[in-house]
Amino acid sequence: MKGKLYGIGVGPGDPELLTLKAKRLIEECDIVAVPVKKEGEDSVALNIAKGAVKIPEEKIQEIVFTMAKDKTKREACRQAAAEEIMKLLDEGKSIAMLALGDIGIYSTYAYVHKRLLKEGYDVEMVSGIPSFCAGASKAGISIVEGNEGFGVIPSLKGIDQVEKTIGVFDNLVIMKVGSHVKEVYDLLVERGMENNALIISNVGMDGEYVGPLIPDREYGYFTTMIIKSEM
Repeated sequence: MKGKLYGIGVGPGDPELLTLKAKRLIEECDIVAVPVKKEGEDSVALNIAKGAVKIPEEKIQEIVFTMAKDKTKREACRQAAAEEIMKLLDEGKSIAMLALGDIGIYSTYAYVHKRLLKEGYDVEMVSGIPSFCAGASKAGISIVEGNEGFGVIPSLKGIDQVEKTIGVFDNLVIMKVGSHVKEVYDLLVERGMENNALIISNVGMDGEYVGPLIPDREYGYFTTMIIKSEM
């Protein structure tokens, strides 16, 4: 009998935010699959899970996903990862594949999920708390109220997308904005909105910062910005 794959969101950083279901499945599954850019790389998602669950080293299986700019290389790597997981499932193994934050928000797991679903494998997505929800709670603000709407975009598509989207939604969440903070700040200054932004960086991790946008401050990879029509 084939095994089952669970895509598990481990939350933003604080192990106490790992859900009870995620904890149970990580404990019960035969294998804990950990996406990495290269073999032997430290995994933030795994470290979060280890803060809440005792995971034997022999259960951990690294799954390599290249971050190469070449789309063909990325697709080939994703296919190889899916095939590696399918082989384990064919052996009857149950697998918990970890992802930072929520499993459905810019998650590496999605590339495997779609392929396995197409091949008829049993797969399930298990929600986790997204960084922008955890950060907004820490800051004591709501992301949306009443009839407001909000959008979520990656800053990696450039400042043009940010500029277009600001006018569409009442509130905007920009993921992985660390290297583009100054550009977004300049755009907000033009619109008189520089005081309407909240920065969430490394939430639940070392070096956490949750507070106003400081344009000259350095921000890391795990940085999200929330822009509200009214603060």
